[in-house]
Amino acid sequence: MKKLSFLLLVLVTLSCQKKKSPEEYGKITNNPEFYHGTFEKLTDVIIHDIFSPPVASRIYLLTTLAGYEALVPGNPEYKSMAGKYKDFTAPPQPEAGKEYCYPLASIKAIFTVARKITFTVTKYDEFENGVYKQFKDAGVPEDVFERSVAYGEAVAGHVMEYSKKDNYAKTRGQRYTVKNEEGKWVPTPPQYADAMEPYWNTIRTAILDSANLFPAAPVIPYSKDKNSPFWKELMDLYNIGKNLTEEQKSTAWFWDDNAFVMNVQGHVMFANKKMTPGGHWLAITRTVSRQEKADLMKSAEAYLLVSAALYDGFISCWYEKYKSEKVRGETVINAEIDPKWMPFLQTPPFPEYTSGHSTISSASAEVLTALFGDRVAFTDSTEYKYGHGVKKFNSFREAAENCGISRIYGGIHYKSGCNEGLICGAKIGKYIILKTKNKEI
Repeated sequence: MKKLSFLLLVLVTLSCQKKKSPEEYGKITNNPEFYHGTFEKLTDVIIHDIFSPPVASRIYLLTTLAGYEALVPGNPEYKSMAGKYKDFTAPPQPEAGKEYCYPLASIKAIFTVARKITFTVTKYDEFENGVYKQFKDAGVPEDVFERSVAYGEAVAGHVMEYSKKDNYAKTRGQRYTVKNEEGKWVPTPPQYADAMEPYWNTIRTAILDSANLFPAAPVIPYSKDKNSPFWKELMDLYNIGKNLTEEQKSTAWFWDDNAFVMNVQGHVMFANKKMTPGGHWLAITRTVSRQEKADLMKSAEAYLLVSAALYDGFISCWYEKYKSEKVRGETVINAEIDPKWMPFLQTPPFPEYTSGHSTISSASAEVLTALFGDRVAFTDSTEYKYGHGVKKFNSFREAAENCGISRIYGGIHYKSGCNEGLICGAKIGKYIILKTKNKEI
């Protein structure tokens, strides 16, 4: 009887230790919430480290590329970005005949890249280790776990090699010389900060053939003539700023997305950190992916292509900004009309034309429209925790247009800068979909 009991115990133990199949543990590991949580954590670190909007877009580009490429071998209906992203070659492939947990490889690839291109990497530890524990608890076999982690690291290494040739390192520390010419940009209060990323237009694009593939319309010439087009749009900005409604203020504040705002109260100065424009649109991507019940691979593709839109959108916009070097309205209004006038939002430290917010919002909206549809209504609560409220939109394009006009309400852009940014951004988004999905929208 004792022998029989012992044998039964051995059989039960062996049964409990039976290696789970990919289908069994995949019920847990294929959950896109791991992916969503990973990019929420990345955004938290980007905010903490105060990366500028263009630099944040590069961080998103590289991490989403690593995450996507590590998933592709397990999802053959999706294709690598090799040959589609400029200079990006085929990443390492998994060993034939071996079992992998590709969601695990993907998370590892993302964090491996993130730890190399952000600063406060200890902020990843608790979340990342928690994800790995859940994967182990789900039953991912030890050999599969180790193999998948190694594969994610290999993909990340390939992406980091790709990043070394984008000209980013060469642009660090390069300064901009302010021109003492009427109509040209100069630093604005209260920081009077140096120009942000004056050589970002030299960064290698992801999908666009060049930074000026979709050039903006010629800038409206500077003029003090009260009947000139420039003066008319300047007065529009001035008068709108003096008569803002509560709804207009709410709209401006909702889309502020200024990564670093300097507050001055008497002799006291303190800064607020907030989400970048790119982080806002990736949060919208997360919101809609959840709402539309997108699976892991579709979610990864959405993050990937929106990040490409953000990245190329900033490069294209920055090409025009430092080409035209258009003066901010605040500067001219204070010098020529009203020295006490202040914009509702703090003016960011770079030339006005075109609007970066408008450009990247329109580009992102086109990508999301192609992936999810033209009339996808959603509620954006991205920055509720920063006190910016909640807004409902009937489509991605409606959201982009709302973002565009918000910059006028904020007092930091002329109408021409916002309108042209929306036009250029839409062209960029459509081009990205054409080149990556072979699809016109």
